[in-house]
Amino acid sequence: MGGNQSWVTEFILVGFQLSAEKEELLFWIFSLLYIFSLLANGMILGLICLDHRLHTPMYFFLAHLAILDMSYASNNVPKMLANLLNQKRTISFVPCIMQTFLYLAFAATECLILVVMSYDRYVAICCPLQYTVIMSWRVCTILAVTSWSCGFTLSVVHAILLLKLPFCGPRDVNHLFCEILSVLKLACADTWINQVVLFAASVFVLVGPLCLMLVSYMHILWAILKIQSKEGRIKAFSTCSSHLCVVGLFFGIAMLVYMVPDSNQREEQEKMLSLFHSLFNPMLNPLIYSLRNAQVKSAFHRALQKKRHGGMCL
Repeated sequence: MGGNQSWVTEFILVGFQLSAEKEELLFWIFSLLYIFSLLANGMILGLICLDHRLHTPMYFFLAHLAILDMSYASNNVPKMLANLLNQKRTISFVPCIMQTFLYLAFAATECLILVVMSYDRYVAICCPLQYTVIMSWRVCTILAVTSWSCGFTLSVVHAILLLKLPFCGPRDVNHLFCEILSVLKLACADTWINQVVLFAASVFVLVGPLCLMLVSYMHILWAILKIQSKEGRIKAFSTCSSHLCVVGLFFGIAMLVYMVPDSNQREEQEKMLSLFHSLFNPMLNPLIYSLRNAQVKSAFHRALQKKRHGGMCL
């Protein structure tokens, strides 16, 4: 690089490029959805912590999923909301790289936690007599720590490779936040190593886990079909249907963004898919688990009754 080469110290987040009135409307809609997402996931987390009936491996991992969803949304949405009201949509270099790092870390960790949750359902339905032995609290803790560690380790690798790239030319990130594919397009050097590592990581946290989950659910479906009573089959399937809905939403969108060949026509579509990932998916997860899960609904009703009785005593 030349000695007089200038280096980028901040980026500009392009965003939606709509009229001021439409962006203000989106600000209020997205703000309400973001607040609802935090409250819904916080409620799930609170119920799991406070209700001893939910102190089981399944809800232990669901609590981790709620933490990830709140973190995932909080990493991207606040800056996006601020940009909807601000014409100066700049973000400094270091916060941009940090946003990219946390986005990848939370996303990879959530993929692995979803795999662990499918394994938990597999053991519960296919090996019910050995469930408490196989899914001991020690095993659950190891699985959770391993998921978080692998997710953040992969993100560290991406961040290091990203920091080695020179950014000296265009500053416009054609996205809602500092998403890694959009940032890589601004580098003044060949990014093939970054692209290869990103694809390999996508195979590791998307394709591999998805294949494992498909195998798990094939065994689960076979075990459910062998259950004699209709009530037993319905109960067994209901414990898995919520997880299948979440897996379908999360993995489907992630694979469309990171494993389908890129093109200029797909940039706007990727913005919408990333928005769904960052805002709508964290909001839908607690709804799916609460509306389709009798134990969560029962815990919520018990919490309301306790509050009502506590208020009467006062």
